[in-house]
Amino acid sequence: MTLSMYQRLGRRGTTLVLAASLGIVSVGASVAASSASASAAPSGNVTFALPPATVPNYIFPIFSGAQDSIVNVYQMQQIMFRTLYYFGKGKSPGINESLSLAQLPVFSNGNKTVTITLKKYNWSNGTPVTSRDVVFFMNLLKADQSNWAIYVPGEFPANVTSVTAPNASTVVMHLDKAYSTTWFLYNELSQITPLPQKAWDKESATGAVGNFDETASGAKAVFNYLTKQAETTSTYSTDPLWQVVDGPFKLKTYQATGYSVYVANSKYSGPIKPSIASLTEVPFTTDAAEYNAVRSGTLDYGYVPPQDASQIPALTSVGDTIKPWVGWDINYFPINFNNPTVGPMFKQLYIRQAVQEMVDQNTDIKKALYGYGTPTYGPVPVSPKNTFTSPQESVNLYPYSPKKSAALLKSHGWKVVPHGTTTCAKPGTAANECGAGIKAGAKLAFNLQYDTGVTYTAVMMEQFKSNLALDGIQLTLTTAPFNSIITNAAPCTVGPTCTWQMENWGGGWTFGPNFAPTGETLFATAAGFNEGRYSSAVNDANINATHVVSGLSVFYKYENYLSAQLPVIWQPAPDYQISALSKSLTGVTQSPEENFTPENWKLK
Repeated sequence: MTLSMYQRLGRRGTTLVLAASLGIVSVGASVAASSASASAAPSGNVTFALPPATVPNYIFPIFSGAQDSIVNVYQMQQIMFRTLYYFGKGKSPGINESLSLAQLPVFSNGNKTVTITLKKYNWSNGTPVTSRDVVFFMNLLKADQSNWAIYVPGEFPANVTSVTAPNASTVVMHLDKAYSTTWFLYNELSQITPLPQKAWDKESATGAVGNFDETASGAKAVFNYLTKQAETTSTYSTDPLWQVVDGPFKLKTYQATGYSVYVANSKYSGPIKPSIASLTEVPFTTDAAEYNAVRSGTLDYGYVPPQDASQIPALTSVGDTIKPWVGWDINYFPINFNNPTVGPMFKQLYIRQAVQEMVDQNTDIKKALYGYGTPTYGPVPVSPKNTFTSPQESVNLYPYSPKKSAALLKSHGWKVVPHGTTTCAKPGTAANECGAGIKAGAKLAFNLQYDTGVTYTAVMMEQFKSNLALDGIQLTLTTAPFNSIITNAAPCTVGPTCTWQMENWGGGWTFGPNFAPTGETLFATAAGFNEGRYSSAVNDANINATHVVSGLSVFYKYENYLSAQLPVIWQPAPDYQISALSKSLTGVTQSPEENFTPENWKLK
């Protein structure tokens, strides 16, 4: 989960070493520095720049799509609550066995039974992390699974028919059928975050802790209580709930602006103990304001906006280190197939093709991203180089071409008026007519809202508007904060309240916790992040095949179909950020999954 060069939903790097079964990265268990715990007490504070106009605002690790952002998941939750299986090591996407809370799962019974053995970890209150904490998470998730940000009907947790804890360190799951073991680990078990059952299993602030989650009604009541507490951001740093953590840091200070201070968790059981005493996350309204802080030396870990890349030599001359942070991602913006006005247009493949052919990805990478980005041609990243990307998706099926775009519209009954307004001249459903639901005189005119505070997005969208005008396609642009964009881009059914048309948060999708780019979270019918409600029985069948069949042939079939079908509009994927590290900060690695491990950091 999950949205921009600086945000989430949307990730690139070095060449990958892929596991044979599904082409997924496999990272060894050893971590060079893992055996070297800090010998001295943690000391010093690191200041870390948050993305522009984007702040962490949800602390509970079970959340809806509106709260699924990099800053919430990676820059708040995972600092305190570590996932059962941790992904990302150095520049390689894939599982990090050393930082995982459990040993690799063991599959049996024809891959329909999964046995998980936990390592020895403690919560910050001194109690152990046990199998009961995993069952607790599963029970709460099932209580409200349809609102889970990455929920896909019939998949996790619905595909787990039962989960038991035969002892404190063992979890046993029975599945509804056999699955690819790699897919189930990378895209299903990756979603689990053990939660402190002995501290959180209560139905109200004054209620006693019990085993309420063991019934459906009790689990729902506990979930509702925790959700209500999580919605009260003013008490994040004082509510005892959020002080029981198993991660390397605890929250000390939180402000509504996003300003947050985390302090080292003295009870952290992981292989690397924090060296720094605290981590301060600093919010900014714009990337220009953040860059001023970088230049003034008030940040230990900031970023250079692409438009300021020419000034990088000035930073390195004073000792700063510049590290492009590349991710395992694709970039796109959704279109609303259920909008009652423009939905019928979006449902016509030729219109989607005509719009896609007006996205000039090469120019956007050069002029908006200053070279710090790669194109997106379909549902699988083309960079870093990997075996997932099919030969077809390695090239642009719809390169920028106003001429082809206009010809496509004319061949389907539209009167194209360059720099004017193109209208439907031949309504109907024949091959040379506008298509079902499109009336005579209908205008190719759309509204697109994009995130404020990030210069490169504005440059790309203004260029896109100018390009569309060459075909007489009118685009009205508006802006909103990042959190508003991801809230507005909510799936909706056809009706008068389903009003959004295009929403662009700037960064598409980073593959995590669904780390294998198989598409169920984004493009399956009714998937939680299928914002525009694209639906195709062929696509659903192709996605399902990748879950149960090993090998790349089924994967290529899925991505080749979807890259041509355009469920969204593809756009260049920016590097997550061009990091600027002060000369006093060391130990930083930048994972393609875009999570981070501040327990590794050291201050000179």
